[in-house]
Amino acid sequence: MNYSRQREAILNCLANRYDHPTADMVFESVRQEFPKISLGTVYRNLTLLCETGDAVKIATVKGFDRFDYNTKPHCHFVCTECTSVTDVAANMDELVNSQKLRNIPGIIDRTELIVYGLCNQCSENRTPND
Repeated sequence: MNYSRQREAILNCLANRYDHPTADMVFESVRQEFPKISLGTVYRNLTLLCETGDAVKIATVKGFDRFDYNTKPHCHFVCTECTSVTDVAANMDELVNSQKLRNIPGIIDRTELIVYGLCNQCSENRTPND
């Protein structure tokens, strides 16, 4: 992979954010340093960073993929209303070593756990009729 200042800026953007930004959010941030960067360039570089293991893509229910710089195994909570993504403290080693996963007919090379539901803010904003 060739060095790219724009790719480095995208990776730095992810490294300095903990809100699991969308590609649009990354685009708005990186555009401050590279005003002529295109949204397509951001998408292509985010895809490449995920393919090389330098970032993780988190699928949400409304189609707004989120991205994470933290590539170590960890869990995420995705709000089905606002699509916010939050890291969840969970023991991934314990999950991988659980009895049920020991019965998988192969070698596990990656695990991912995403929990979906309503975040506290969206839950509080719901009316009884929702």
